[in-house]
Amino acid sequence: MHWAILLAGGSGTRFWPLSSPSHPKQLIPLAGPRSSAEEAIDRLAGFIPLERILVVTGRALAARLQERLPVPVENYLIEPRAASTGPALVWATLEAARRDPDAAVLSMHADWTVRDTAAFVACAATALDTARRHERLVTVGVVPSRPDTGFGYIVPGSRLDAASRTVERFVEKPDASLALDLMANGALWNSGLFAWRAHDLRREVMAHTDEISPYLTRIDAGDVEGFFAGVREVSIDVGLFERSSAVAVVAGDFAWDDIGTWEALARVRPRDRRGNVVHGAVTLVDCSDCIVWNDGPPVVLSGVRDLVVVHANGRTLVLERSAAANLKLTLDALPDRVRELE
Repeated sequence: MHWAILLAGGSGTRFWPLSSPSHPKQLIPLAGPRSSAEEAIDRLAGFIPLERILVVTGRALAARLQERLPVPVENYLIEPRAASTGPALVWATLEAARRDPDAAVLSMHADWTVRDTAAFVACAATALDTARRHERLVTVGVVPSRPDTGFGYIVPGSRLDAASRTVERFVEKPDASLALDLMANGALWNSGLFAWRAHDLRREVMAHTDEISPYLTRIDAGDVEGFFAGVREVSIDVGLFERSSAVAVVAGDFAWDDIGTWEALARVRPRDRRGNVVHGAVTLVDCSDCIVWNDGPPVVLSGVRDLVVVHANGRTLVLERSAAANLKLTLDALPDRVRELE
């Protein structure tokens, strides 16, 4: 049967000061009236039932997610510690296999926006079918719409069938020139939408992922705490997909964004005639290409352009849009009393 894993941990630091450890970006309606986590569950309706959706998160978020998502409480997998996507996805996949030995798993993140649900589901179904027929780990590569330097890219290799190819190589966050070259040669964005059969994932982890493989028996014994105590932090991309030769890519031609930074709001929210995106009590006078989010009293901007201005959680942030991707550098320079949020 088909299962889904929704990765819903993390605090979304690149959306500081709006996103906080107890109320991260996946619970905030950044792209529309509902949060991205709620939209992720909605997207699977009619394709994978709620009883076969596993939500992986941390202790700080579990209660809030349970309030918002209609997933059965026994399907929330609470990590003892954050160890990146590798251990999280291996644990969740083995849990799916414990409940259903023939499980085929679709893995997705809770902070995406997808504009065409039907196209997404069709692509996900193709990825799951490819995983079953070719006994491979499958990554969905989204057809890029711009030379984005914040995404990883997949260079497809030889054809497996009409819908899938092998992977020649992965390229992580290229510069603008290389991104254009990659696009021209048919490279795809590495979306992080994956599909695999549980026993194929285990086979490849045993062969390639020393950060995780010695501790699989602890999961088999039900010792989740021991598993997370032993594993080393590693992403599923670096720890497995970039090492395994049993990988396939399926192209996804649908509008997708991971809403990774404040800059992304200009792509996923309506803009006025001068390119501004606003939320809350905001008045703009002779401004262009600004992104303004205000959860407090009225804010006025006059005669400025290309700024991100955020007022939330008792903090005010002002920075150039071009610096949005590097917000972590700013946060690292702040004193704890300013940076830390509840």
